[in-house]
Amino acid sequence: MEHVPHSPYLRALGARRSALHPELQTYFSAIPPGHVGIGEGVFTEAGAHRRLLRPFFRRLQPYGALYAGWAKNVPFTLRNTSVGTRTVSERTLHLPEGDWAMRDVVAPLPHGGVHEQLGEPVVFAAIFDADVKDGALELQSRRVGLQLGRVRVRIPRVLAPVIRLTERWDDATGRQSVDVRVDMPLIGRVYEYRGAFTYRITEDAA
Repeated sequence: MEHVPHSPYLRALGARRSALHPELQTYFSAIPPGHVGIGEGVFTEAGAHRRLLRPFFRRLQPYGALYAGWAKNVPFTLRNTSVGTRTVSERTLHLPEGDWAMRDVVAPLPHGGVHEQLGEPVVFAAIFDADVKDGALELQSRRVGLQLGRVRVRIPRVLAPVIRLTERWDDATGRQSVDVRVDMPLIGRVYEYRGAFTYRITEDAA
């Protein structure tokens, strides 16, 4: 495979990227042209467990932003590609009621951090700070906004959800784990998903 520039995540980490577990350094590297990253695993929990919020999430589910239900032990497939300096990901949850795909695009920021756009078309956008702790990648949102058509609405910090992501490698199982939690001020946890998966880079047959 030919050499490619660093991914948005490794760019955001700078010199700290060397503290990532070696398997995560591979995972968060940019994918060479003509190749795709494929992950297969199970989310032990996924979705919105607060029933009162599900009608709102249900409006966003068709755009591939948020899953409005609450499910356990959900098989999923991950597909990562690199487009220029961006990482494009699609996570397909194989739910009892049928497959549902979550789509996001992550780009680097000039002065550190990453910018994520979620959904197709985009309905959420967030800026994250990146760090490494005990070999794991940690992201925490600094700013969150809604994108409704051509209108972008920045959510005031006092009202904005806080999104935290942790990805780590488990040497004992030989699998990568992901843990995403979304908390709202005064309300608490409103959305989450966590699980583990295997990952490989292969030629893109699409």
